[in-house]
Amino acid sequence: MKIICVGRNYVEHIQELGNEKPDSIVFFMKPDTALLKDGEDFYLPDFSQNVAYECELVVKISKVGKTIPVAFAKNYYEQVTLGLDITLRDVQQKAKEKGLPWTLAKAFDYSAPIGNFLPLKSLNKDIQDLNFTLKKNGETVQSANTSLMINKVDEIIAYVSKFITLKTGDYIFTGTPKGVGPMNIGDVFTAYLEGEQVLKVEVK
Repeated sequence: MKIICVGRNYVEHIQELGNEKPDSIVFFMKPDTALLKDGEDFYLPDFSQNVAYECELVVKISKVGKTIPVAFAKNYYEQVTLGLDITLRDVQQKAKEKGLPWTLAKAFDYSAPIGNFLPLKSLNKDIQDLNFTLKKNGETVQSANTSLMINKVDEIIAYVSKFITLKTGDYIFTGTPKGVGPMNIGDVFTAYLEGEQVLKVEVK
């Protein structure tokens, strides 16, 4: 199982971080040791002073696929949830300044809390019309609809599968909307997909 994460996929998030809109889909990967299941606590790492949350729609791949046409990508997933792409902003910035990879900033242990998956059919909505919300200590910090994605889910699957074979059980984090921010000890994050809570993470 692998975790594929898409970056810069919502215009307002690109703007809030002062980044440039990419010419093509940008993605990176996290190891399976990055996973943190719903309800488990997240412990702030001692090698960063600026740990940030990024809530994202997550798609679970349901069968093996390579070079998948966009028109057939919908046949490769059945379940969705929400996850957090936890990022070490200070570590990432230092790497960027030196022109180095920023794997450490994204792929460290437990950097990908993931919620309980829901059958897409049960939501009775198109995957590009899903509402999701992240609350921090009960206050909404991120709220968006998947229609705001620059690159749609099926386009992401088609693009990634040109370079990397997708396998059953792989996860694709599809990018975060605006509203990202810091995580501190004592914070409690809850994520809602179409009004249903799918993820809870307490920061220790």
